[in-house]
Amino acid sequence: MAEQLAPMPEDWQRALAVVAHPDDLEYGCAAAVAQWTDGGREVAYVLATRGEAGIDSLEPAISGPLREAEQRASAEVVGVGSVEFLGHRDGVIEYGPALRRDIAGAIRRHRPELVITLNHRDTYRNTPDHVAVGRAALDAAADAGNRWIFPELGAEGLVPWDGVRWVAVFGSDRPTHAVDAEPGLERGIRSLLAHRTYVEALTEEDPEQYCRNLLTEGVRHSADRFGGRPAVTFELFSC
Repeated sequence: MAEQLAPMPEDWQRALAVVAHPDDLEYGCAAAVAQWTDGGREVAYVLATRGEAGIDSLEPAISGPLREAEQRASAEVVGVGSVEFLGHRDGVIEYGPALRRDIAGAIRRHRPELVITLNHRDTYRNTPDHVAVGRAALDAAADAGNRWIFPELGAEGLVPWDGVRWVAVFGSDRPTHAVDAEPGLERGIRSLLAHRTYVEALTEEDPEQYCRNLLTEGVRHSADRFGGRPAVTFELFSC
């Protein structure tokens, strides 16, 4: 029998999701976000880019504002009202102090107990942007609490925050924890569908059917490790 996944912790109030592009959270994680916000928890989104290089048929100057608007609409579907864009260049995000500083600043602003990010490992088909943001988010969770790392943040009024208790990595090939996907799945599907321009560029299928099939199959894939329940999976690190 496959090793069972533990339920995600529930004794927290604020979470911050830090990802690379619009739509990164909507490929499954948004179903968990919908359940959390339904329970009265606060979730905010921070995106490193506006995804301006993500649609081959649209120039970045057109694609970026469009994808930003779709991300805001997508977040609203699952109860997220705060969506920030850090302004890094899509496709060539560089891991390093500048990215760590921007994410540490976001953590200080939002003061989360839980940080959610992307798979930070060099695994098959994982993009360099995802790797860079995932690594930087793991580092920034500690950076945010150290006043001597990026002291300029303090000068900007962003006081240190050492209250991050966990970093949850979505899309990991080594998951340890999970959230029951069923309560938030329909809104997760609608949240992905809100990226309609991007979805229509990906597939010739009916967009709604594409989103429904993709997400339903994805959460069912992990059911055997979560008591038979469709699951959104995470690799959880304690801070």
